[in-house]
Amino acid sequence: MSRVCEFTAKGPMTGNNVSHAKNRTRRRFLPNLQDVTLRSETLGRDFKFRVSAAALRTVDHRGGLDAFMAKAKDAELSASALKLKKEIMKATAAA
Repeated sequence: MSRVCEFTAKGPMTGNNVSHAKNRTRRRFLPNLQDVTLRSETLGRDFKFRVSAAALRTVDHRGGLDAFMAKAKDAELSASALKLKKEIMKATAAA
């Protein structure tokens, strides 16, 4: 399972551990990923995603999964999230 957020495409970054003696060794900064279940009000179903804590706060701020997907950029979404976005947009247009 890759360490990439399904909503924002945040992934691992690299940098250095720096000791007191200024010795540098490479390290990885991993995103704060959480396994969450989010509910789509339009579709009336729950969906499981692996998202960063920042993305989870953004979903909450925008008013839920449906509102987040309406504003989300297609390039940042994973394949499953993009499929869900299209499904939500189709259901919203039909209603």
